[in-house]
Amino acid sequence: MEDSQPLTRSEERRQNGHYRWSTHTPGSKVVEDFRRRLKYFFMNPCEKYRARGRKPWKLMLQILKIAIITIQLVSFGLSNEMMVTFKDENLMTFRHLFLKGYKDHRQGNYALYTKADVYDHIHYIINTYINLQNMTVGNLAYERTDGEFTPLSVCQEFYKNCSIDPENETFDIDPHVDKGTKKNCCINTKNNHLTVELVLLSVNIYLTLKTINLQTVRHHELPDCYDFHIMIMFDNRAHSGKIKVDVENDVTIYECRDWNVTGTSGKNDYLLLWFDSVVILACFTSLILCTRSVINGIQLQFEFTVFFHVYYKKIVTWSDRMEFVNGWYILIIVSDTLTIAGSALKIGIQTKFLTNYDVCSILLGTATMLVWVGVIRYLGFFKKYNILILTLRAAFPNVIRFCCCAAMIYLGYCFCGWIVLGPYHDKFRTLDRVTECLFSLINGDDMYATFLKMRDKGYMVWLFSRLYLYSFISLFIYMVLSLFIALITDTYETIKHHQQDKVPVSELQAFIAECRDQPESGRYQTDEKPASCCLSPCCCFG
Repeated sequence: MEDSQPLTRSEERRQNGHYRWSTHTPGSKVVEDFRRRLKYFFMNPCEKYRARGRKPWKLMLQILKIAIITIQLVSFGLSNEMMVTFKDENLMTFRHLFLKGYKDHRQGNYALYTKADVYDHIHYIINTYINLQNMTVGNLAYERTDGEFTPLSVCQEFYKNCSIDPENETFDIDPHVDKGTKKNCCINTKNNHLTVELVLLSVNIYLTLKTINLQTVRHHELPDCYDFHIMIMFDNRAHSGKIKVDVENDVTIYECRDWNVTGTSGKNDYLLLWFDSVVILACFTSLILCTRSVINGIQLQFEFTVFFHVYYKKIVTWSDRMEFVNGWYILIIVSDTLTIAGSALKIGIQTKFLTNYDVCSILLGTATMLVWVGVIRYLGFFKKYNILILTLRAAFPNVIRFCCCAAMIYLGYCFCGWIVLGPYHDKFRTLDRVTECLFSLINGDDMYATFLKMRDKGYMVWLFSRLYLYSFISLFIYMVLSLFIALITDTYETIKHHQQDKVPVSELQAFIAECRDQPESGRYQTDEKPASCCLSPCCCFG
């Protein structure tokens, strides 16, 4: 009858701020079995193998994944690099072909200032397009629609009604804009010439060219066919007398209609598809195993919570509960999901059904990064390496709170710099540029150039810029960064002290530490289902 009665509450006391359990904890077999079960749950794969002979399938699968996912990423990266390079080089070619006198200007610096230049450049573009195949060294061709060549389109954007008289300081304007489309362009003509008026906002020239990316043949990949939808824009929205000219293009990639590569049987394509399928299968298996482990951990967490309440009349803290949720498994699950999605997109790209290179590269790149970050978990099995993981985990909440406070000051400087210095400094022209510039200053990059840029401005703005920059650099480099480093250093010293003293830092660890059974003891060998009587008070009380 005594065994069936509720076990007495364990006396808990603190020594030097650490949890310790009395040696007179309940000696029931149920308690010892549950404590042993908890200790087994928190063992690493090597200890579990020694305890029950359970082979570390997840560990071996993760090592395999690191190899095959990295190989897959390198293969896709080389293909993606060729595609991006081909697009960028064609864009540069279009600028040299269609912009008269183009000399590799920095983007946004190519501009026109007279009406004659605007007329001359528009007619130059039209003549170049007509004689393109006689001029270019590339394999460019015109687009055909229903057997006819697609024409070049010239469209204007302008205010509907506008009367401006700067001399008398009067104006009458209707802000609504007439926009020409590629099918129905609004072209003002006078004596068969385009006219540039004060109401003009922009002139857009649309054209479509076709080409084939032949460089992939050298890398045993089938060439893709490309449609370049090109827009040449004459931007007069500022009405400052400077018309900016730039070339933009939108690319459509698809499988060529009829192809033949001598000596190629398509074997390499089938091997790549097979390899991607193996990656998907490995990641799907890993996803199932890790999901099962997370579910088991959550179930054990609930059992431990009820167990503590029944046996010790205590409520388990949130930090102890989170010990059962393995963050590394969550990271692996996210990585596997991204890899499966990215591999499916990669297969679609290889079979020419999809052309989402950017989305695929983001998915595979992020997945590979997470896989390699997950290697830290296995380094954590060694005590000398484990201190890094423990420090990151312990410091993370304080780091987040510290960053939230620092972000308020940082955003304040960002908005102030954008409003005051934006009109006078290129690095403060837009809000995103301000954030990038200030972050660079925190790391000590490009300081002198930032100061130098404001030298020729008005005295008041110059003085404000000095106060602004000196205060920001002093505050963030000498105070915020120093406090940030001190925060992590303090956590590191605390963890190091705990490891040297070998004292538990939580109730859960103190409870498990009472189990002295080593993995090789054989006491973990069991064919029975884990005891779950602690989930029911009726069972516990007999």
